[in-house]
Amino acid sequence: MKKLSILLFVLFIVLSCGKDNIKDTPDASDEITASVPKIIHEFGYTLNDYKVIKDTIKKGESFGIILDRHHVYYPKINAIAKGIKDTFDVRRIRAGKPYMILASKDSLEKAEVFIYKNSKAKATIVNFKDSTIVAYTYRKPIKIVEKEVSGNIYSTLSEAMDSLHLNPNLTNDVADIYAWTLDFYKLQKGDQFKLIYEEKFIDDSVFVGYGKVKAALFDHNNRGFYAYRFVPDSIKGIPEYYDEEGNMLRSQFLRSPIKFQNRVSSRYNLKRKIAYYGNRVRPHKGTDFAAKVGTPIMATASGTVTESRKKGGNGNYVKIRHNNTYATQYLHMSRRKVKRGKYVKQGDVIGWVGMTGNTGGPHVCYRFWKNGKQVDPFKQKLPSAKPLKKSLKPSYKKFIEPFKTQLDNIEFPNQHNQLVVQK
Repeated sequence: MKKLSILLFVLFIVLSCGKDNIKDTPDASDEITASVPKIIHEFGYTLNDYKVIKDTIKKGESFGIILDRHHVYYPKINAIAKGIKDTFDVRRIRAGKPYMILASKDSLEKAEVFIYKNSKAKATIVNFKDSTIVAYTYRKPIKIVEKEVSGNIYSTLSEAMDSLHLNPNLTNDVADIYAWTLDFYKLQKGDQFKLIYEEKFIDDSVFVGYGKVKAALFDHNNRGFYAYRFVPDSIKGIPEYYDEEGNMLRSQFLRSPIKFQNRVSSRYNLKRKIAYYGNRVRPHKGTDFAAKVGTPIMATASGTVTESRKKGGNGNYVKIRHNNTYATQYLHMSRRKVKRGKYVKQGDVIGWVGMTGNTGGPHVCYRFWKNGKQVDPFKQKLPSAKPLKKSLKPSYKKFIEPFKTQLDNIEFPNQHNQLVVQK
C-alpha cells in the first residue's frame, strides 16, 4: 500500500511537469497578430508619415511665430512668405482659425507643411519641405443632398424658419427670391410655404451650408406664389427665379433697403405735422425703415453712386442714379461703404444703419426720386424685369413640371405642428 502511494505521487509529479511544458510551448495553431497602424489620409497627405500638430491661432500670433515655434527659422520663413504671396498672404491669418502642422518624425520635429483651415470644406496648404515652396487651395469633396421642407407662418418668416431649425442663410435666400413679389411686413398668421433646396455635407455628415433653392411655393392670403430656379442663358449661366408662366420674380427695384424682418416706422407724407415744431406741417419725403444700429443697408437697384458724404440733417448718406428716370437716397448711416463713382448691383451693401444727422432713433430714411422729384416708392408702378423669351417657354414648362409635381405632393403642416419632410 505504501509502495502504491509513492508510485501515484511520482506519477502526479510527472503529469504536472508535462502540463507546464505544454503551457510554455506555443501551439502551432495559435496565431500571433501584430498591431498594424491605421493609415490616415487627409488633405492629400499620409499623416502617418509625419508628426501631426493641431492647434488654433491665438490672438497676437503670426505665421512667423507659429513656424518659429516648430523649428523653421526666420530666413526660411521670409522666403516662404515671399514665395507664396500671390497665392496666400500670411499676414491675413486670423485668430480663432484652426491649423495643422506636419513635422518630420525625427528628433528635430521640424515643420514641413502648414495647413490653414479657411472653413470646414476649404484649406490653404503651404508645403516647404523641399527647396521648392508651394501654396494651394484644397477643397474637401462636397456631397449635395436634396431636401424638402414645409412650414407655417405665425409671426415672421425668420421665426418660422427658426422653429424648423433651419439656418438663417436659407431664410435670407428665400427672402431674396420673394423680395419683389411679397411684402414681408404684411405676412399673415396662416400663410404657409414649401421649399425644395440643397444641403451640402463633407465627410457625409458635417453640414457646410446650403446649395440651390430649386423651387418654392409661398401660400399668402390664399394665393399661391410659385418660384422656379432656371438658367435662361446657358452661356452667361446666370440663374433667375420665374413663376409658372415664365414671368421673372425679380423687379427692377427692391421693396426695401433693409432685409425683410424690419419695419416701416414712418411713411412718405407731405402733410405730416410734428408737435415738437408746434404742429406745423413739415413734409416727410422719405420712407423710414427702423432697424438696429449696424444693420446692413442695400442698394434697391443697380446703378452708379453719385453722392457719398456727410451733410447736415441727412447725416451720412449715399445717393444712387439708376437710369435717366430713377434715383434713390439712403440717409442717417453710421458708416458708408461705397464712394462716389462706384457702380453697385442690386442687393449690394452700401452702408450701415445709424443715427447721424437729425434723427430720433436708429433707422434708414429711404428717398425715391423720379424725374428729379421725390415721390412715394410704394405708389409707383415700377418696371419689372423681362420675362422669358417666347422661344424658351416650351423648354421652361417642361423643366418645371417635375418640380411643380414635387411641390404639390409636399404636405403643408397643420396649424399646430411644424413639419419637416426630408429626402
